[in-house]
Amino acid sequence: MKAMLLQETGGPNALKRVEVEKPSAGSWEIIVKLKNASLNRRDVFITYGMYPGMKLPAVLGADGAGIVESVGDGVESLRAGDEVVINPGLQWGDDIRFNQPDFHVLGMPADGTYAEYVKISCENVYKKPAYLTWPEAAALPLSALTAYRALITRGELKKGDTVFVPGIGSGVALFALQIAVAKGARVFVSSSNDEKIERAKRMGAAGGINYRSEGWAKALKSEIGGADLIVDGVGGDTFDRLIDLAKPGGRIVSFGATAGPVPQLVLPRAFFKHLDIRGTTMGSPQEFADMLTLFEQEKIRPVIDKHFPLEKAAEALDYMENGDSFGKIILDI
Repeated sequence: MKAMLLQETGGPNALKRVEVEKPSAGSWEIIVKLKNASLNRRDVFITYGMYPGMKLPAVLGADGAGIVESVGDGVESLRAGDEVVINPGLQWGDDIRFNQPDFHVLGMPADGTYAEYVKISCENVYKKPAYLTWPEAAALPLSALTAYRALITRGELKKGDTVFVPGIGSGVALFALQIAVAKGARVFVSSSNDEKIERAKRMGAAGGINYRSEGWAKALKSEIGGADLIVDGVGGDTFDRLIDLAKPGGRIVSFGATAGPVPQLVLPRAFFKHLDIRGTTMGSPQEFADMLTLFEQEKIRPVIDKHFPLEKAAEALDYMENGDSFGKIILDI
């Protein structure tokens, strides 16, 4: 089968198309013939060696959807021909509060979805919501799960909350917007691109602001009166502004740091406001199932930015790295 293999680090162009042996299903395993995969920022980081637990060579890709090709001994929940979507979080463990030490994500070190077929444990394979297209289903797993846990489990989102989502345009940020709107929240966003803000408004955001404008945090706080919940994947210099924006007793949930570490955090500004600053990453199997249920109930459709053929996965990662996308980037397999 054809696959996109990373044998050494060096950026997206280190990813190469190769022919590898098609996997076969062992006990409790499933082989999925993939229709589509989607990109995540972690894939870019992996190509540079900037990810924990680096182990190469590996077929990249966490997200995918397709048709069950075959099942191993012991698998009763699914059969050949079923249309499925993959939960890429492997070995979360039994405690929903946090993952166990051996938790890892599909697509390094385990071979992932940038390929014609993928082998995965049956407990990580779910029926595809019928209303979704193949690209839409492939767009969901990692980003939608991360957004769901950040908002619902860790963020304790309530109807009527004022929610702020910085850096709108990324997969997680857009899913956070969609989920929060579906749950009856009042959502505000930020971006350096005014068109992205306008698109977010058309998706249900109550407002937004360009974070390159002078005094943007003060202006936004004046408009919204403070945020009950902030879901942040940016980090960096702007994190202090989130503390300014949060209401007393508010919650800030951090799922990433695309702008790097927070250089200086003045703790009294957090504890005098009685803030909760909470970390999160990915989610448990139960949260994945609950996320799919919510999406099906609300008929939420992922935003798709652009398609690339599997063979141009390196070009797709370059496009993601440039940061101009609005929505998920899809590989057609």
